[in-house]
Amino acid sequence: MGDWLLNLPIPWMTLVIFAAAYIVAACVYFVVVRLAASDRGRRAFKAFSPGMLPVLGTIFALLVAFVAVQVWNDFDKAKLAVATEASSVRAVVLFAETLPDEQRTQLRTLVNRHIEDAVNREWPEMAHERATLTTLATHLVEALQLTVSLKPQDESQRTAQREIVAALQRALDARRQRVIISQSEVGPVKWAAILLQGLCTLIAIAIVHSDDRLTCAIAVALFATGIALSSLLIAAYSRPFTGEISVKSELLQEVVPSETAASHATPE
Repeated sequence: MGDWLLNLPIPWMTLVIFAAAYIVAACVYFVVVRLAASDRGRRAFKAFSPGMLPVLGTIFALLVAFVAVQVWNDFDKAKLAVATEASSVRAVVLFAETLPDEQRTQLRTLVNRHIEDAVNREWPEMAHERATLTTLATHLVEALQLTVSLKPQDESQRTAQREIVAALQRALDARRQRVIISQSEVGPVKWAAILLQGLCTLIAIAIVHSDDRLTCAIAVALFATGIALSSLLIAAYSRPFTGEISVKSELLQEVVPSETAASHATPE
């Protein structure tokens, strides 16, 4: 699905998806009812086995479940990556308290710049699937180089140096993970499979109930509602960093040290 739909507020996305499903259902209903009015169409529809409905419905349900599991797993992984990155850079800030003033200030500045860059540049890029691993997290890399070059004066600073290096490595890995996950989406083949299977099931329902127009209309409307609801749930979560339901950057913004938060943190 296009960016324009995935970036809509949930009420508007719901309206668009449900309207499309009901329009298709109405077209199926009128075509089947019109064909059933002829003798040839009536004979063909009566020969259609109602036993096909459970098979087609089960296939549709399996396709939806298969795609939904992937979508929600990616969403959970995205939340975990952001939480890990935030906790890691927070650990850097905390362990930096034991370092000399100059190094502590430099580390804090680099952490703040990394968060600013992530919020103001990377998040919009991830929302449009433009973020790539070719762009390095330069501020975290600089912080890692600075930490490695430190000459600890006592055991507490040596311990802090080891912990800061480990935390920066975790932050870099978590950042790589969120950039990779931002590229995940429900591909056109999967969407086509779900929607085509749903359409086939919808047509089969209309054929089976074509001898009673009211029953046919009710059955088609009910299944169209199921198709729309399934599509809405998948579309709303299909890209972890896109749309109203997405992984936000608040956790990273909360890491900014309180004394500099006002000047460095930029709201989304």
